Amino acid sequence: MAVSLGDARLLHQRLAALREGAIAPDHDPWDPYTTVGLAAKPLLTSIEVTVTNQCNLRCEHCAVGEVLTYFEERSISLDTLLARIDEVDTLVTFSVTGGEPTASQKLVDEVTRPLLQYAKSRGLRTQINTNLTQPLERYESFAEWVDVIHISYNYPTPSEFARIAYTYAEHKPKDPEALLRRMEANIEALAKAGCFISAETLLTHATLPYIDEIHARIAELGCLRHEIHPLYPSDFAARMRLASLDELAAGIRRLLEKRDPNVWILFGTFPFFPCSPDPEHRELWRYVLSQPNTTIRNDPDGRNRLNVSSLTGDVLVADFASLGPIGNITRESFAHIWDRWLSSDLARRYHCHCPAARCLGPNLLVVESYYQEVDWQARKALVSAP
Repeated sequence: MAVSLGDARLLHQRLAALREGAIAPDHDPWDPYTTVGLAAKPLLTSIEVTVTNQCNLRCEHCAVGEVLTYFEERSISLDTLLARIDEVDTLVTFSVTGGEPTASQKLVDEVTRPLLQYAKSRGLRTQINTNLTQPLERYESFAEWVDVIHISYNYPTPSEFARIAYTYAEHKPKDPEALLRRMEANIEALAKAGCFISAETLLTHATLPYIDEIHARIAELGCLRHEIHPLYPSDFAARMRLASLDELAAGIRRLLEKRDPNVWILFGTFPFFPCSPDPEHRELWRYVLSQPNTTIRNDPDGRNRLNVSSLTGDVLVADFASLGPIGNITRESFAHIWDRWLSSDLARRYHCHCPAARCLGPNLLVVESYYQEVDWQARKALVSAP
């Protein structure tokens, strides 16, 4: 059914409103629930661009580790990419990821910063995913165009950083802890300058016993948000032992008992659901949502966001998913790719919606890791959001 001119105008007014306001627990523009009900089908409101597969680290938990490289070539132009993104008139958020988007000054000057400047020229909320281990000047050169600097912080001690960060490196540097010192100095400098820094921790065998200590260090450094995710068992990370749901639950409770109340805790991927037949899972879900300055984000991947490679034009549901490309922007528009994805059997299987719980269902890798036998379309929320 065609959208009337009046409806289209109202839709774009509401999307414009989502681009305004400070990013906070009550305003997370990356959460797809912010646009539920604005149209007959889920809207593509977020694009994530992989700008490089180069990275100076080879972390054991890296979910894109198998595609990382030290050298690469581009087969599409930035103009081609921007022309396709221009066609998407429903965008609210825009993210840059890698690899390491600041792997070289040339990359920053020719790709990363121009993309962020483009997004800001459209009024979009922006994020960069970085390990923050490069010279501070690289980050300062684009800080004004970034709303969220997203980093990975999974290191209870400097020696653990040295072990984790170089697990799959060809060569370990003489001072393997040096980049942790630079990362932390960069965090402090950028936070002091007013940047919103969000530190992500994956719940693994290396972090679960120390999650409260990691949180305390993140708060001490000046991060405003602590993102918590289970391990994404893809690429390098697929070789690690996956924590059980009981282990994840225990770690989550310990974190919330000892957390800094001034730091926003965002569960970016939460593997416990309001439709669970296990009452302990439902109780944990409600407990988390009852805590101040704490949120659970509905998974954006495939619900309001697509990932695109600036190197090849390949489009993915998520940059770390084992699911291969679902299209390429050199051959078709984002709109065509999005519609085809939404009508796919896979999307229909795990895309669900329980309004009482404000829940849009599970992350694809969570399904593959913990819930392979569950029929999500047959479930419904057994508890409501607090």
